[in-house]
Amino acid sequence: MHFKKILFVFAFLFYVCANAQTLQSPEQFLGYTLGQKFTQHSNIVRYFEAAALAAPQKMKLQHYGETYEGRPLLFAIIASPENLPRIEEIRKNNLRLTGLMDDQPGNVNAPAIVWLSYNVHGNEPSSSEVSMRMLYELLSGKNAQLDQWLKNTVVIIDPCLNPDGRERYVNWFMQMSGRFPNADPNAREHNEPWPGGRVNHYNFDLNRDWAWQTQKESQERLAIYQHWMPQVHCDFHEQYPGSPYFFPPAAEPMHTALTQWQKDFQVTVGKNHAKYFDANGWLYFTKQYFDLFYPSYGDTYPLFNGSIGMTYEQEGHSPGGLAVALDNGDTLTLAERIEHHFTTSLSTVEAASGNAGKLVTEFKKYFDNSRAGVNMQFKNYVVTNTDAGTLSPLKELLRKNDISFGYATLNQTVKAFNYFSGKEETTAIQKNSLVIPAAQPKAVLLQVLFEQQAKLSDSATYDITAWAVPYAFGLQTFATKENVSLSNNNVEVEPVLPASNAYGYIIPMHSFNNTKLVAALLKEGVKARFSETPFTYNDIKYAEGSFIILKKGNEDKIQKAITLASEYHAGMTAISSGFMQSGFDFGSDKIHFKRNPLIAMITGEGTSPNAAGEVWHLFEQQLNIPISLLNAKDISNISLKTYNVLIIPDGFYKFLTTKDLSSDLKQWISDGGRLIVLEGAAKQVAGLDWGMKLKKGPEEKSDTAVDYEAIKRYADRDRGSVVNNIPGAIYRLQLDNTHPVGFGYPDFYYTLKQNENVYGFLKDGWNIATIKKQQQVAGFVGSKVKENLKDGTLIGEMPMGKGSLVFFADDPLFRSFWENGKMMFCNAVFFAGQ
Repeated sequence: MHFKKILFVFAFLFYVCANAQTLQSPEQFLGYTLGQKFTQHSNIVRYFEAAALAAPQKMKLQHYGETYEGRPLLFAIIASPENLPRIEEIRKNNLRLTGLMDDQPGNVNAPAIVWLSYNVHGNEPSSSEVSMRMLYELLSGKNAQLDQWLKNTVVIIDPCLNPDGRERYVNWFMQMSGRFPNADPNAREHNEPWPGGRVNHYNFDLNRDWAWQTQKESQERLAIYQHWMPQVHCDFHEQYPGSPYFFPPAAEPMHTALTQWQKDFQVTVGKNHAKYFDANGWLYFTKQYFDLFYPSYGDTYPLFNGSIGMTYEQEGHSPGGLAVALDNGDTLTLAERIEHHFTTSLSTVEAASGNAGKLVTEFKKYFDNSRAGVNMQFKNYVVTNTDAGTLSPLKELLRKNDISFGYATLNQTVKAFNYFSGKEETTAIQKNSLVIPAAQPKAVLLQVLFEQQAKLSDSATYDITAWAVPYAFGLQTFATKENVSLSNNNVEVEPVLPASNAYGYIIPMHSFNNTKLVAALLKEGVKARFSETPFTYNDIKYAEGSFIILKKGNEDKIQKAITLASEYHAGMTAISSGFMQSGFDFGSDKIHFKRNPLIAMITGEGTSPNAAGEVWHLFEQQLNIPISLLNAKDISNISLKTYNVLIIPDGFYKFLTTKDLSSDLKQWISDGGRLIVLEGAAKQVAGLDWGMKLKKGPEEKSDTAVDYEAIKRYADRDRGSVVNNIPGAIYRLQLDNTHPVGFGYPDFYYTLKQNENVYGFLKDGWNIATIKKQQQVAGFVGSKVKENLKDGTLIGEMPMGKGSLVFFADDPLFRSFWENGKMMFCNAVFFAGQ
C-alpha cells in the first residue's frame, strides 16, 4: 500500500511538471468541456496552479487564506509580459493614488486594475467555471485584442469566494443527478436541501459581509483587496430560471455618496455588454431590482472605496442544474450560463481598457477629494467611551477597513450631533476619547457607515435601510463640525490587573468583551457568582450583573482568570473583603452562583440558515464554547433533559404545530429549562397559548369607511406593498436594565427591526424591552407597519414553573455586525431565569 502511494505521488508530480511546460485549455486539463459537469473546487485550484506554472510571464498566483473547512482561497494576477515584472510597483503606485501609501506621489499614467470576483454564493456555480475559461483566454495569446487590452489593464481573478458553499452544492448535485441531465424542474437535482450552498460554513451570506468582515473568508479577502484597491470590481451571481441577464446600470436607490463618474461608467459598461448580447439575440435587463444602497455588497463596498462596483446576474442558480426546462419552452444549459458570464467578463476588461486613463484619473480625484474632506458634513466622529474592551470591536472594524483614527489630546467643548439624542448640542469631549477624522482616504466609506439617516430615493430597496455604526455597536457617538485635537498615539488606558492573593475579584459587565471573558472563565471551570443588584466597594459603584470570583474554591484558577482578563481587555478589581460599602454583601441571596449552561440549538429544515449560523458562529468563533446542534425533524426522539438552555432561531417549525411535541417542550421549561426564541420562532410560540401574544394591530376600518389607499395605479404594482414593508429600520427601545437580560446596558437599546411583530405587555412576566410610542431612529418603515410599532414588548421573559421563556421579536445578532445585541443575547443565555 505504501509503495502504491509513492508511485501515485511520482505520477502526479510527473503529470504536473509535464503539463507545466504548455498552457492547457480547461477542457484539455479537466478532460471534459466546460458545462458538461460541475468542476469541483480542488480541480479549479489545480487548474489555476498549472496555469501559473505554464504562463509565468503573464500570471502570478497567490494563496491568500483558507475557509473554515480548510479549502484554499486564491487569486490570479494577469498582466502583459511588460507589466508583470513591475506588478509590485503598479500595486504600490495604485495605493499612492489613494493616499493609503504616502511615501511619494502616485502617477496617473498607470494601468487600470480590474478585479473579477466569482461565485460568492456557492449554489450560483456557473461563474467559477467561467473563471477558468477567462484565465485561459487572458493567458493563451490567441486573442490579439485581449493582449492589447492587457497593455494598460491588470486583471485580478478570484475564482471562488465561497469554496465551502460551492462544494456543498456541487457534491450534493453529483450525488443526486443521473447519467443524463434531467431538465425537468421537478427532478430532485433541481431542489437543493437545507441549508443550501449559498452560504459559507457558518451559514453566512458572504455577499452581505464586505464591510463588516465577520467571516474568515471576508477578512482574508478584504485584507488583500485593501492591498490592491482596484478601479473596477465585478461580482458574478445567478438568479432563478426565467429571469434574463442583469447588468448595469443599477436600479434606484443609489446612495448619494456615489459620484457622477461612477454612475456614468456603469452606463458605459452596460452599453458595451448590450452590444454583444444584442448580436447574439440574448435577453437582458438593467435599472431594475438590484440597487446600490446597502454598503456591504460586492458592488457597493467597492463603490464606497473609489472603484466602479458592479453586479452581474445570470439566470440559473441551484434550480438550473446542468439543464432546466423554462416556462417559455426553452431549455437553459450550464454551457449557456457560462457563455453569458464569459461575455460580460471579457466586455468588462474591454470597457476598462478603453477607458483606462479616465478610470485612473477619476480614481485619484475620488481620493484627493476624500483626503480634503470635500462634501463631508462633519469634521470628526467622536466616541466618548474610553474603556478598551468596549471600544475593541469598533477599532477592529475600522482597522479592517483601513479607516484611520486617533485619540483626543485634551478636554474640549464643541457643538456636535448627538446620535443618541438625535440633536445638535454643546458637548464636552474628554481627553482620550476615540476620534475618527472625516477627511482621510476612506472618508466616503466612513461617512456611509456612520450615516445617521441615509437619503432613500426609492423605498423599494433590496436590503436593510439603516446600519449606522453608533447604533449597531451601542456606542455614544458625536459628529462634530469643528476640528478636535487628536493624536495617533495609542493613549488608551489598559486596565490594571490585580495580584492573585486577594479575597476575591469583581468583573463589571459593560461590554461583550467582558461577556467573552465570563464564558472563558466558566469554560475553565472557574466558580463564579453575579450580583442581581448594584453595590459599592471602595467608593466604586458596580452595576447589576457584575461577576464575582472568590479566591476560596478557586485557588488553582485565579492566575488563569487574571491572564484571561488581560487577554480580553476586561477590568478586574481585587477586593480584600466581602463586606460592601453599600448594597448586599457577597454572602447575600442577591448574589447568585453561576453554573456553566448546557446549550443546544434547533437547526435543520424549517430554520433560517442565516439565523442559525449567527448563533452557531457566536458560540464557536466568538465565545469559544461548544453548542449542540439538534435537527428539528429529530426533536421527538431527543431527550432535552441533557440541556438547560435551548435556542430556537428564526424559522417555521412543524414540531411547534404538533400538540404533543409543544406540550413536551413546555414541560421541559417547567422542569427548569430556559427556552430562547427569536423572530419567527417567537411568533409561533405566541400562538401556543403559553401567555405571550402578538399585539393586535390597528382596528379595522368599518364597512362604510372609504379606503383610498386601496386605489392603486397598475404601473405602481411593484411598489404597492411598500406600505406593509420594513426592510430594516432602527428603533430605540426602553430597556429594563435591572432585569438580567438588560445587565450592562443603559435604560435603552437600539434594535434593527425587520418585521412588524410586537407583543402585548406581559402581565405574568417581565417586559424587558418595550416600545411605548413610535421611536423610529433611522431607515424606511411602511406606513401601515409604522402604525403598529408602538405600545408593546419586543424582548420579554415569562417564568414557567422552574424555568422560563425568553423571546426576542428581532434579531439581536443580525449578520454578526449588530454588536449592540450580542451581550444582551448572551445575558439571556447566562443570566435569565435567575
